Amino acid sequence: MRVLNFSAGPAALPLPVLEQVQAELSDWQGGGMSVMEISHRSKAFIRVAEEAEQELRALLAIPANYKVLFLQGGASGQFAAIPMNLAAADATVDYINTGNWSKKAIGEAKNHCVRVNVAADAGGAYTDVPPESAWQRSEGAAYLHYTPNETIGGVAFPFIPQTGGVPLVADFSSSILSEPLDVSRFGLIYAGAQKNIGPSGLVVVIVRDDLLDRARKTTPSIWNYKQMAAEGSMSNTPPTFGWYMAGLVFKWVRETGGLAAMAERNRRKAAMLYEAIDGSGFYRNPVAKPCRSIMNVPFTLAKPELDKAFLSEAQKAGLVNLEGHRSVGGMRASIYNAMPPEGVATLVSFMREFERKNG
Repeated sequence: MRVLNFSAGPAALPLPVLEQVQAELSDWQGGGMSVMEISHRSKAFIRVAEEAEQELRALLAIPANYKVLFLQGGASGQFAAIPMNLAAADATVDYINTGNWSKKAIGEAKNHCVRVNVAADAGGAYTDVPPESAWQRSEGAAYLHYTPNETIGGVAFPFIPQTGGVPLVADFSSSILSEPLDVSRFGLIYAGAQKNIGPSGLVVVIVRDDLLDRARKTTPSIWNYKQMAAEGSMSNTPPTFGWYMAGLVFKWVRETGGLAAMAERNRRKAAMLYEAIDGSGFYRNPVAKPCRSIMNVPFTLAKPELDKAFLSEAQKAGLVNLEGHRSVGGMRASIYNAMPPEGVATLVSFMREFERKNG
């Protein structure tokens, strides 16, 4: 029996995708082998790779002057790869700090750039996005980096920053494919797969062509965007199983109605959960309303001593992985694309009954 999995990542995957993978696992396309067992250089796998890229390009309407890379190391690997590819060691780079993941990106950038300017810092409990008018940007910055959706704090940008021509770099790990996106406003987008794309380990990078010639000579070849683009993301053996599953997820999103339909569904799910929290004196979400995530919803109980009972009873009801991040505490419901509206409705019903008994 499957449970309702509210994990922040690795997260729930669409059941139709899992069922297709199960059916194909030991004998993919009648070849007598798993897709994990075939060469990444084979015509069969190259077709898988090309179809996955085509599906993603169609979903996001990615312009022709952008390369799509399927790489390893997750988003954390990109924290180092981005400065190595886009900025000279003595260049200035700008970062916006709105939570744990942007803070980690800043820390890694400091290992590779002499001047890392934190143009805005939400600081403290990370419950808001600093107004763009207050940002202190650097003149001549190599790029501006931000995290549109912070997985741990549940803080989301209600706008895309204006950069005046400076390449905009964004970590979309926890919100990619949740709604339509104008890729042309970005120099580079990256996203770890384990939330809305597929298994952990894979990271998708979408990078504008004019940025491919900036890599330092010391950039390792497996992190070099230009080299990886020239070799179809296969200068080394890629994460073939994750790539294959990503392609299936992309097809599922398209067959579900595409990003417009997915956005409507995600907003409906989030509204249902926030309404239950805000209409209660027992639960609380700390994030400023304009900056609330539709993917990650943290909340606390009025009586923290009931946290363990809440989690235990939720698990018995088939609602799992609701514990908040260790740095924040409380609860967190991650309601990515694969979480059906019925799953959120079940969570809301459980929350109301728990409040009735313990409020």
